[in-house]
Amino acid sequence: MQTIEEGSGEDELIKLLLKRQWELNSLLEVTQAINKNTSAPVLIQMLEVILKNYLHIGKLRFLVERQGAFVCVSKYGGNFETVPVLYKACLQLKKVKIPTALAGHADRLLSSYSYFIPIYHKGKALAYALIGDFNLSGEMLSNDLNFIQTLINVIVVALENKKLFRERLQAERLQRELELAAEVQNMLIPVKVHKDKAVELGAKYLPHQDIGGDYFDFFRLNDQEFLWCIADVSGKGISAALLMANFQASLRAWATVDDDLSNVVRRLNTIVIKNTKGERFITLFLAKYNESTRKLTYINAGHTPSILHTGNTTLPLRAGTTMIGVFEELPFLNQGETIVDPGSLLFNYTDGLMDYELNKNDHWDEDTLIEFVKDYSHLSADKFNQVLMDHLNRIIRGRRIDDVTLLTLKFC
Repeated sequence: MQTIEEGSGEDELIKLLLKRQWELNSLLEVTQAINKNTSAPVLIQMLEVILKNYLHIGKLRFLVERQGAFVCVSKYGGNFETVPVLYKACLQLKKVKIPTALAGHADRLLSSYSYFIPIYHKGKALAYALIGDFNLSGEMLSNDLNFIQTLINVIVVALENKKLFRERLQAERLQRELELAAEVQNMLIPVKVHKDKAVELGAKYLPHQDIGGDYFDFFRLNDQEFLWCIADVSGKGISAALLMANFQASLRAWATVDDDLSNVVRRLNTIVIKNTKGERFITLFLAKYNESTRKLTYINAGHTPSILHTGNTTLPLRAGTTMIGVFEELPFLNQGETIVDPGSLLFNYTDGLMDYELNKNDHWDEDTLIEFVKDYSHLSADKFNQVLMDHLNRIIRGRRIDDVTLLTLKFC
């Protein structure tokens, strides 16, 4: 004959087995949802349903680490606290690695909850959960706490994997963007060496990263004139490269139909404003040379001044205007003109040439550069560029922190 105690023991065993079966089914449902790439909000909702409806937990605060800070991804029951207050309370338990009872805790907020459940991975805290209004004791309690920690851990791992997947997609998208931007920029950069009866050109482009914002161009307008430009667009990436592609097309279009550089620059400013709504700007040095008259006409639009050595004079070419893309109408616009003697050298560059992290005893500024142009103006254009970079590599031991573009013209 079965005793009452034996019957109670069997009942408890059956309850425990049924509970274990339910727990396994719950974990299976969550795992299947994760495998189907169910969204994070739905996974959180599944967690809430299990805790609230099946485990009868009346209060939950679920904090998850994101980019070095903790955010509350789920909460229900009781009066809601702010995330900083919750996180500060949880930090008191940062050394706790297992589910811990909070009844009688000295902290008033923590004592209002029943248990603290931490989730760690390789010593790093990934999540904290506070559960309250949870009344259970005995073997069932230990089992439920282990199940809750396992369930939350599964959810946290899923959220972490989703985050890593998004980061990987973002990295791949960024890499593809850089590749596209580099392709665009390579199409914009003309030949780096050119020589004819009137001029010899040498160019050197040193991007600081895979893709920079520097640009230069050189092309003939007719049998007697040629035009060149060196520019620097704010920003990096595909958007900057596309802006520069549009800028190059506009420059070539307007320079071939309008002889006045001032008009060309005004039109370019209008185009950049229209395309960027004032969110990007371009600095540039634009110049035109006439072989018959030997007259050089130029406009410096907020760019580092090109340096001309002609005859016995070495001078920076500053006349022009402000950078384009900032004002709807340029506040002033001056056009510079000068006669270029045979054998003259004109050095154009972007501001990356001056942006080095200098060591204590290093000295490099515009005055030093002007003296260098004066001393080495007898060199060919390409040789001048190489000697300049060799010189910098010798005297400056700091690293380059921006793109560098050199465009040197030697007039015959």
